[in-house]
Amino acid sequence: MIFRSSNQVNLKKSTSSKFDAHKLELDTKIRIAIVASEFNRRITSQMLQKAQAHARKINATVKYVCYVPGSFDMPLIIQQLLKKKDVDAVVALGAVIKGETGHDVIVAENAARLIADLSVKHGKPVALGITGPDMTFEQALARTKVVPLRAVNAAVKMVIRIKKIRDAKPSSVAKVTTID
Repeated sequence: MIFRSSNQVNLKKSTSSKFDAHKLELDTKIRIAIVASEFNRRITSQMLQKAQAHARKINATVKYVCYVPGSFDMPLIIQQLLKKKDVDAVVALGAVIKGETGHDVIVAENAARLIADLSVKHGKPVALGITGPDMTFEQALARTKVVPLRAVNAAVKMVIRIKKIRDAKPSSVAKVTTID
C-alpha cells in the first residue's frame, strides 16, 4: 500500500468546476521525488524552486531532489526512485530547447516514452514537467511558473486517484464508480 497513514485521503478543491492549483490541500502527506535536468539550468533551477514551493503549499513532502545531466538521462534515476518505498510519485523537470538540428525532438520523445513506460512498470505516477521540443529559450523561460505547478499537481492527483481505485470496494449493485 502506498500510504502508511490511516487517514482517509481527500482532495479538497474550490467549488468551481475549473481546477484551482492554489486551493489544492491534502489530508495526508504524499511523498514525491523531483528529478531536475542540469542542462538549461537557468530554466530548470526556476522550475525546481517553483515545484518545491508548490509541494510545500499543498502539503506534499519532497523526499528527494536528484539532478541529472539532461532530460534524456532522467529515466535511469527515475527508475531507482520508483523502487523506493518512501516515494509515492516522481516529478520530472527539464527544458528541451530547439537547436539547429532535430536533436531536441529525439531527446524529448525518447525521454517522455521511457518515463511513461517506467510509470506503468512500477505502478507509480511520474509527472512530465519537461518543456519542448521545438521551443525557444524564451518560450521555455515563460513556462517556468506554470509547468512545475502542473507537474506537481498531476503527480499528487494521480497518487490520490490510484489510492481511491485500490481502496474502492466492489459493489453488487450495477453502478458506476467515479474516481476524481
